[in-house]
Amino acid sequence: MSKNAKLTVLGSINADHILNLAHFPRPGETVIGKQYQIAFGGKGANQAVAAGRAGADIAFIACVGADDMGERIRQQLAQDNIDVTSVERIENESTGVAMIFVNGEGENNIGIYPGANASLTVDYVERHQQLIADADALLMQLESPLESVLAAAKIARRHQTQVILNPAPATKLSDALLSRVDIITPNETEAEILTGIAVNSDEDAARAAEVLHAKGIATVLITLGRRGVWLSEQGQGQRIAGFSVKAVDTIAAGDTFNGAFITARLEGKAIDDAVRFAHAAAAIAVTRPGAQPSVPWRAEIDDFMQQQD
Repeated sequence: MSKNAKLTVLGSINADHILNLAHFPRPGETVIGKQYQIAFGGKGANQAVAAGRAGADIAFIACVGADDMGERIRQQLAQDNIDVTSVERIENESTGVAMIFVNGEGENNIGIYPGANASLTVDYVERHQQLIADADALLMQLESPLESVLAAAKIARRHQTQVILNPAPATKLSDALLSRVDIITPNETEAEILTGIAVNSDEDAARAAEVLHAKGIATVLITLGRRGVWLSEQGQGQRIAGFSVKAVDTIAAGDTFNGAFITARLEGKAIDDAVRFAHAAAAIAVTRPGAQPSVPWRAEIDDFMQQQD
């Protein structure tokens, strides 16, 4: 694939309400926060922004509500080099919301109200199917209705568009969907839900990858947090370490990884080089607060990589 390879992202858009706390509240406990901000998020939008800022030629299929927040998000996405023609405003609905608590260790707890994201129906996908047909790759997550994710995967398969699925938030998936995925990028929790194998070591990751290969997925990347990524292609596996940085929060780290990874692949980078490029993007993101505000631009990723050599 080349510099002008096209990417389509299908997924969610949320306004993230982020509250920083010393520790997560227990049931019935009130904890006074240290900092509060509203940032633009949603797994689909985060991954689209990561790809757009990393240099991809990208279109986004998504929904916003008929509110001021939705309009502001659309404008911001356009500034992040994303084609937002197929990001439609849904009347009588609010833009999706995520309520996020971040503790002193940078870990997060998240509750989500889908809002307009629930309007990303099969009909909506079919209306925008040309964007999938014309793309070299389709990147999706699971904050959109599952039947819509499957419908998009079917369209992609018909048109030889590569399907990349980030199976988050964690949920069981049908073989009908998994068999239409070319690259899957679960974390340890998601890999366990999909395969029944608890991923506590490289050996576990290799076994989990085998289960996913058996479902027809050629390339498996299991993200292992600070330990990096287990990359398995047709059963040949290796762990590719990440970069060590001081994390402020891990919101959107996985999303940044996914968007940067597919951008690098579409530019023709070898897969292990694409993983390192994605590691670098995610490493920068975790040193900054928030979802989309933390996502780096291409020049920042390239600079970071040069400093590691």
